Amino acid sequence: MVATLAAAMLVALAPQRQSDTTFAVPAGASLSVNNFGGGIAVHGWSENRVKVHGETGRRGRVEVSLVGNTVVIKTGSREGAPSVIDLDITVPQSMALSLSGTYADITVDGVQGAISAETVNGEVNVRGGKGIVTLHSIQGSVTLADASGRIEVNSVNENVELSNITGEIKVETTNGEVMLTGIKSSSVDAGTINGDVLYEGTVTDGGSYSLGSHNGDITVSVPEGANVTITAATANGDIDSSFPLPMTSTLGKHRKTFKIGSGSARMELESFQGDIQLRRPQELHDRVDRKHKHDEHDNDHDHDKDHDADTDTSFSWALRSVTAYATRYAAAYAPKYAAQYAAQYAPRYARQYSKMYSRQYKTIYRLNTH
Repeated sequence: MVATLAAAMLVALAPQRQSDTTFAVPAGASLSVNNFGGGIAVHGWSENRVKVHGETGRRGRVEVSLVGNTVVIKTGSREGAPSVIDLDITVPQSMALSLSGTYADITVDGVQGAISAETVNGEVNVRGGKGIVTLHSIQGSVTLADASGRIEVNSVNENVELSNITGEIKVETTNGEVMLTGIKSSSVDAGTINGDVLYEGTVTDGGSYSLGSHNGDITVSVPEGANVTITAATANGDIDSSFPLPMTSTLGKHRKTFKIGSGSARMELESFQGDIQLRRPQELHDRVDRKHKHDEHDNDHDHDKDHDADTDTSFSWALRSVTAYATRYAAAYAPKYAAQYAAQYAPRYARQYSKMYSRQYKTIYRLNTH
């Protein structure tokens, strides 16, 4: 079967503007996709086959191969600058995914395996996933729903939203909100610099919950019958609760500790410029519903009016973020992308720019020597 599979995949999805191929895959196979610019959409189905559909221009190229037990899909361009290519891929539901792009939006739906998805300029939207799930974007929002396992999600300049998640959770963004709803976890670590943090979920005995923001409010639901010790700290905000909080200690006027029940879980809430709000689950659930309806209304009616202001604000945030976090993210992403794309594009651009600049320097040399 492997020989048949290899032969089928050697029929590259290359010269056509639209390409389709479907082939059987061995049990336990994984998927690796790299698309420089465009879209990566992956769907799960019950069949033990992979279906690849590519939308390419005249210059675009999609290559499919089998490396070991991994189906590898890469995109490229036969000439000039990189092409914009949209990939629509259907895979077995249990297949593990490794998806990456630079200027690419990534969407996954109905897959119940491990998922790794990262992009630089693009959104990441995933529904499903089990085991280790890691989602990253620098200039794009990240959403994850209906997943379980060990979850790690981060963005830099956009919001992060998780819903109906079970497992260990670590979430981080810089210029965006963090919204966690329908969470079942004994370990949550979530933070942002410029944005609010909201947590609605379980507070498990013996669990650990750490939520922080520098310039935003922190809102947490505390279920009835929870056993938790809450340490809340804010320098320039208020601590507010919709139910009685028995205080056990105060360290100055900015840090307070409360104990509910046996206090076996530990919850640390910290904001420098924002308020800390403790709410009953139903109160927070109603608030989330109102926020979603408000966001939908704004998207429908305010897009055109706010476009210029949003562009200016986004540019300002991006500029500050790049200045503050360039070293951190260059260290994380540059080694990978430099090696990957230099080999592919450096020779082409070297020829292109050498011709252009050689003429300019010849002219300068003649002017300086005559």
